[in-house]
Amino acid sequence: MKPISVVYMLLLAVCWACQPTSESASHVVSASDESLDLSRTHAVKNTPARMPSGHHEPEVAATGKPPATEDLLTTLPEGVAVPEGMVFVPGGITAVGAEDGLAREQPVIARQIRGFFMDITPVTVAQFREFVQATGYVTQAEKYGDAAVFNMETGEWYLHKGAYWEFPRGPENGPAPPDHPVTQVSYNDALAYCKWAGKRLPTEAEWEHAARNGSNSRSKYSWGEEIFQNGVFKANFWQGHFPLENTLEDGFEFTSPVGAFGETPLGLKDMSGNVWEWCSDWYLPYGNDPSHFIPKPESEKVMRGGSFMCDPSYCWGYRVSGRSGTTPETGLFHVGFRCVKDVE
Repeated sequence: MKPISVVYMLLLAVCWACQPTSESASHVVSASDESLDLSRTHAVKNTPARMPSGHHEPEVAATGKPPATEDLLTTLPEGVAVPEGMVFVPGGITAVGAEDGLAREQPVIARQIRGFFMDITPVTVAQFREFVQATGYVTQAEKYGDAAVFNMETGEWYLHKGAYWEFPRGPENGPAPPDHPVTQVSYNDALAYCKWAGKRLPTEAEWEHAARNGSNSRSKYSWGEEIFQNGVFKANFWQGHFPLENTLEDGFEFTSPVGAFGETPLGLKDMSGNVWEWCSDWYLPYGNDPSHFIPKPESEKVMRGGSFMCDPSYCWGYRVSGRSGTTPETGLFHVGFRCVKDVE
């Protein structure tokens, strides 16, 4: 197992910056005070000059008279059933971002969100296996022959030969439990699954709107301000000092069964921690017009929700406003996804 990143510094806060190399691919690790973005870039010559920017909501003024909300589906239309395993997220206007958050979470932008259905949990290993068995789909990690894993002992990211969705930390570490979120799936793999399921990936604004309970709640987390309530952890995240010590007080070193930490007022599970989740948007500063964005091979897609690797002093990506990104072909052992569906 050859490490592809060996540089990190731990002062009072942790800052990562790497220029990894590989015989089969080039990799980019973005320096970040929120999460370590390990990206794989391949086939530059096959990247189209312009790629679709995804599903975007209209931007509205953060102050002043709000627009009419008749078509935002603030309630589920009569006679429309909620699909199994999903919840209805009522439409409305959400202020995406946080004034007291990181620079990447600013400026706060108000978005109009039409009501939609969202998976209660991230897609599980068992659900992804059903998709693979039905379609014969082969993930990008399987095609590359390796995927990114973080060595907890050395504090290094490396490409682990043979790691893919069934064995996210490699075959020698055993298979992923069926009720855990599927990982080592790229953005493109997630798109393929959602299409097969008759769904799609959420936009970044939809994801945050759902995390804010469809009501623009301004709390740090979907359930309130504290990650530890009544003697119970509310999410699977890193306890201790990343990456030197993980006390495992929440009971999990890696992923946990979906829904193990309760649900939000809206009925969603794992909206904080466990695994980062792919969104359809390109990872851009707020306020940028995505219609004018021309992606490059190193351009990244948004991820939301944080993961079991997030430590409040380092990442804290499991806040509702937390965001990160990586390239669409990248598979990581702490990144999964959930799907949404339009109300028709």
